Amino acid sequence: MVVVVGGGDTALEEASYLTRHASKVILMHRRDSFRGSKIMQERVLTNPKIEIMYDTVVRDILDDGTGSFVTGVRTKNVKTGQEQVVPCEGFFVAIGHEPNTKIVRDILQTDENGYLLHEPETSFTDIPGIFVAGDVHDHHYRQAVTAAGAGCRAAIDAERWLEAEAHAESKIKEPMAVA
Repeated sequence: MVVVVGGGDTALEEASYLTRHASKVILMHRRDSFRGSKIMQERVLTNPKIEIMYDTVVRDILDDGTGSFVTGVRTKNVKTGQEQVVPCEGFFVAIGHEPNTKIVRDILQTDENGYLLHEPETSFTDIPGIFVAGDVHDHHYRQAVTAAGAGCRAAIDAERWLEAEAHAESKIKEPMAVA
């Protein structure tokens, strides 16, 4: 049995996925309803291997005494104040998301949450020759398949940009023939 903490699409997807590997998944959320998409909520709510614990926060992660294995989590119901220990063998946190853009935040434009900005329908950033792909620009889907697609788009944009730059440079260096 494993515990997943969160209430957005990431947590709902993780809980659904983990049912393939765990006998039971307990999905804990600090609110009384999920923020994730309707389709993901439906998948989770109809999956017999997923148990939902609403209004619940994790107070402590318990281990075997050596720090090697998770044995459970101590929880608290935010409405009743009741605490309990939930046994588990795995613990996954799927709350929030901060894009890994700190290294370029002083160079490239970002939105208020740190996601890299780019030209619509392309991977072009505000600096020519720098392209964006993956979770650093995708604040909505944040999934491997969309990141892979964005990577492909960036590769194609970069290839075309390099060809255009090479072509422009060759025009400057080649002598002009006049007849």
